[in-house]
Amino acid sequence: MGLIEQIEAEGLKANVPQFNVGDTVKVGYRIIEGGKERIQNFEGVVIAKKGGSIRETFTVRRLSFGVGVERCFPLHSPKVAYVNVVRAGKVRRAKLYYLRGRTGKAAKIKEKK
Repeated sequence: MGLIEQIEAEGLKANVPQFNVGDTVKVGYRIIEGGKERIQNFEGVVIAKKGGSIRETFTVRRLSFGVGVERCFPLHSPKVAYVNVVRAGKVRRAKLYYLRGRTGKAAKIKEKK
């Protein structure tokens, strides 16, 4: 298992920001269209973090024109350009799947002071 862990350690990013479930983040994702590459922003609340090491992923949820949109990002992927924490949230759960059934003020998360 030592060899596998060494290979995984080489693929880890060094500049990963510290964020938790409940935080509002802005994720820049590289998209290749034709021969051009651009960065698409996706801003929302982190509702889940899974895995560890190179397989770590996080799920971001936002409302787009009244419809909930969730997107799962691999944390150490080269396609993820940046992850900026916009707002730190105060929650008492590891997974915020209950936000899927809520809209408006009921889906609001308190800010950490």
